[in-house]
Amino acid sequence: MTCASCALRIERVLAKQPAVSSAVVNFAGREAVVRLDEAVEADELVEAVEKLGYQLSPAVDHPGADDYYSTEARAQWRTFLLAALLTAPVMVLAMGPFEGRAAEWVQAVLIGPVVVWYGRQFHLGAWARLKAGTASMDTLISIGSIAAYGYSLWALSTGDPVFFETAGAIISFILLGRFFEARAKGRASRAMTKLLELGASEASVLRDGREVRIPAQEISVGDVLVVRPGERVPTDGAILEGSTTIDESMLTGESIPVDREPGDRVIGATVNQQGRFIMEATAVGKATVLSQIVRLVESAQATKAPIQQLADRVSAVFVPIVLAIAAVTGIGWYLASGDLAEAVRNAVAVVIIACPCALGLATPTAIMVGSGRAAAHGVVFKSAEAFERMRSVDTVVFDKTGTLTRGAMTLAAAHPTGDRRRFLQLVGSLEAASEHPVGRATALGAESEDIDLLPVSDFESVPGKGVTGVVDGIRIVAGTDKFLADQGLQISADLDALAAGHERAGKTAFFAGWDGDARGVLAVADELRSTAKPAIRALLDSGVDVMMLTGDNRRTASAIASELAIDSFQAEVAPDEKAAAVSALQEQGTTVAFVGDGVNDAPVLAQADVGMAVGTGTDVAAEAGSVILMSGDPQLAHAALAVGRATVRTIKQNLFWAFGYNVAMIPLAAAGLLSPMFAAAAMAFSSVSVVGNSLRLRRFEVR
Repeated sequence: MTCASCALRIERVLAKQPAVSSAVVNFAGREAVVRLDEAVEADELVEAVEKLGYQLSPAVDHPGADDYYSTEARAQWRTFLLAALLTAPVMVLAMGPFEGRAAEWVQAVLIGPVVVWYGRQFHLGAWARLKAGTASMDTLISIGSIAAYGYSLWALSTGDPVFFETAGAIISFILLGRFFEARAKGRASRAMTKLLELGASEASVLRDGREVRIPAQEISVGDVLVVRPGERVPTDGAILEGSTTIDESMLTGESIPVDREPGDRVIGATVNQQGRFIMEATAVGKATVLSQIVRLVESAQATKAPIQQLADRVSAVFVPIVLAIAAVTGIGWYLASGDLAEAVRNAVAVVIIACPCALGLATPTAIMVGSGRAAAHGVVFKSAEAFERMRSVDTVVFDKTGTLTRGAMTLAAAHPTGDRRRFLQLVGSLEAASEHPVGRATALGAESEDIDLLPVSDFESVPGKGVTGVVDGIRIVAGTDKFLADQGLQISADLDALAAGHERAGKTAFFAGWDGDARGVLAVADELRSTAKPAIRALLDSGVDVMMLTGDNRRTASAIASELAIDSFQAEVAPDEKAAAVSALQEQGTTVAFVGDGVNDAPVLAQADVGMAVGTGTDVAAEAGSVILMSGDPQLAHAALAVGRATVRTIKQNLFWAFGYNVAMIPLAAAGLLSPMFAAAAMAFSSVSVVGNSLRLRRFEVR
């Protein structure tokens, strides 16, 4: 593919094939992603594309675009050098004090190989498009160079002025441009290469009681591996022996190393900093977190942002329009001046100056670099559309538990009206049957006091309110004051006052009782993340409103919101009510990004304009959000917003340059104010400039 119109043409043909529900062709990434309604042979798709004059082959895992572009750049550089060696003396002859037919014939002989041989890639591409009844950038270059050379050969026999140097310069400058473009696109595609390079190349596996070094790709699930200080963890797994500190920053974006002990999970490609440990491999190859991140980033790069649709529509008709303008220019100049050489020269300038390449590169190169930069910060965008939505986000809504707080609740206090051990045994046994963090904290708190928990029957959970069940023949109720009231239990003023005190301190208080009365109040505490305050401050400083949703009561929510300087919050929101809360904001004209754990929050993540799912572990690919934050650090929400906005800003700059370039240059060429040589140089520069602007994202830092 040589321009955006190529990609769009292939995309339309693929989308029309039977069983194909959608197709997206990425010009910069050289790939097509096809979604099928039913199984279809790849040969059918290949054949359909070959009829257009293009080649298509099934992709392999991580095809190494960087290697492809390096090879392409070397080939274009060699071709340019050879073409330039022949063109340079012709330019000297044409512009120096050399006159006469002999000098012109020397020019013809030297430029012939440049146009015919070193420019053959353009002619072959144009011929393939012509056979398919279409046109592309190759068509413009081929017509322009052949027209300049052909006219000059004809002028040799008539004694008219020749411009062989123009034909050679067109080919040479565009070959040079393609060299720079291939090199720049290779740099833009290195996001995948860098991610893949994070993985370990070798691993020490225990076999028959001794260590054996094997290539990392030969690790199997269940292998027992030894990891020493300074080594990368070879694959995902669980620690069997030893304790250590691991640097997970390259995957999660968190700079502070984390402690890991036996039973803890470790992620492949992270760096073991201190102790030696033994681990069991639990996931290898495509199932690892690193591979899933790579696939998600590749998937984002293979999608199109809505902003690209305008460029696609222009590219679809661009080449025919340019050819028509060139024809009108040539005819008009000839009728006006009678100078055929001038008419041909100006028509060739119009053909050459046009550059749909820049339009095709504007969006995908920015997405390629932006997605790689986001991944380096621990943020994974799942689609190009998610980038574009970031620019209009004006409110970020946080789920409290597990996002602003650590989600690891502990039992902070228990105030029974009777025997403490009996109270904790009954309530702890009931809560042990719950999967809610409050339930787990209560059960663990009871066990920490050496209390034996009892079996539970008839357990029932009402999300956001409480739980009931039968323990030791007694029906126990635990939950909010409203829930106990609905169950017919009375709460004393003393217990209510104790609960209020804990809630004002930012703890979550709830009641438990049986036989018609509340028998005590309990409080659990969930520690705020150390980065929660700076995360909220960074978002507020960037002009974004921040809101918190929580199932906690209003007093607890108010205490936490006050500590974090969050002015807007909603308390006592049940899980199924969060989506409605976000929808209400959207109805007011607000563009909402929601940050949640991606499990219970799946509906609200889908409802939000941008769903940011906190995802760790091998389930990362299944998260419901359009953006995945690879750690629980809420600062990643600000990082996602900043990288997304910077990427969209770059796309707009690219499109402005690409459109502005053509709008300005084509009329100048038609007016005879641009020589074909300058047009060729400017056209080559336009594509390189767009890719170069996208590459600036590689240096983008979140502040």
